[in-house]
Amino acid sequence: MNGNSKKIVDELMETCDFCQWLGIEVLEISQGSAVLRMKVRKEMTNSFGIAHGGIVFSLADTAIAFAANSYGIKSVTLEATVSLPKETRPGDLLIAKSKELSLTRKTAIFDVNVTNQDDETVGLFRGIVYRTSQKIK
Repeated sequence: MNGNSKKIVDELMETCDFCQWLGIEVLEISQGSAVLRMKVRKEMTNSFGIAHGGIVFSLADTAIAFAANSYGIKSVTLEATVSLPKETRPGDLLIAKSKELSLTRKTAIFDVNVTNQDDETVGLFRGIVYRTSQKIK
């Protein structure tokens, strides 16, 4: 892990109550990329007993947030889309891998592939972030 990127993401994790509630673990971080893991819990399910789509969305959005902010520039999501080709259930272990596609002074585009413990794709996510002029302290 890149030292400065890791420090930034550690600070973001420490102050993100939602990330902690989700149970997100940072496996890898470097400028422009992140690999995160989390386990689906019963309280994350909908009326059909499958994980609410917002859970996969939130994990992927967090992967983008950490990858984008790893440069030390405060970045926030402008737009995002997700496809959920396979359901997830309690006990599933999800891995989100973000990949930077484009980086400019003001925006960046990322893809995130979310897989389960069987390496099956459960989420395909694309997000655009706005890169502010503020540095992360």
